[in-house]
Amino acid sequence: MRELIFALEYEPGCNRVADALADHSDARVRSLSLHATAERLWRVDHATGTPEALDAIEDAFLTGDYYADCLATEDCNATQTTRVLDRTDDALVLYSDWERTPTCASVPHIARDHLGDGVLFETRHEGRHYTWRLIHSGEGDVAAFFDALKVAVGECAQMEMLRTADTTSARGSDGTPSGLPPAQEAALQAAVEHGYYESPREVDVGELAEHLDVPRSTLTYRLRRAEEHLAKQHVAGERVTEEQLASH
Repeated sequence: MRELIFALEYEPGCNRVADALADHSDARVRSLSLHATAERLWRVDHATGTPEALDAIEDAFLTGDYYADCLATEDCNATQTTRVLDRTDDALVLYSDWERTPTCASVPHIARDHLGDGVLFETRHEGRHYTWRLIHSGEGDVAAFFDALKVAVGECAQMEMLRTADTTSARGSDGTPSGLPPAQEAALQAAVEHGYYESPREVDVGELAEHLDVPRSTLTYRLRRAEEHLAKQHVAGERVTEEQLASH
């Protein structure tokens, strides 16, 4: 089995969910379940954030001109239904069912075309970054998948490859023990070198983004993902050590 992880960074006005999340930087949306057939897609998503952020996310899902996962740049006349399954002060669970038309495109449907049936999908949406994790058999044409995805996305989003590896491998696509994508590795290294992690900080994220010549939101995303990965890696390593000690 093979793993692909990549992110789409949406331009303003191209994706209503991305626009809502960009206005509420602490809000997140992650998939709890996502399934696709040739004609349909249905998913359950869990959103967290302030009540105001959840209102904006709910509105983006329920009243958008077209389905949030559709890569078409205008209404493709697909049939969609989104329902709220649960709502609290800081969490929202949404169910979506989408019946596509021949002019519709989405990441799962492009993946089915080029990677075959049985692909597993996991998503995380924060700010303008929409991160996809795909698990597939490894027998499809990955290059054709990304070529088709780039065509479908067009000018609406920039695509960033984060990881491609065998699911049994603990290393990253570049063979580094950290497993960090090069862009995240570079962001983390620059943050350390310029004193971002000093107390008090010698540089803020805006100044660091200007130095690296990347948008502030992009740098924030890369640092957050790198920090999350390294924290999980550290905790996993601690557990292994504890288990090894307990076995002796």
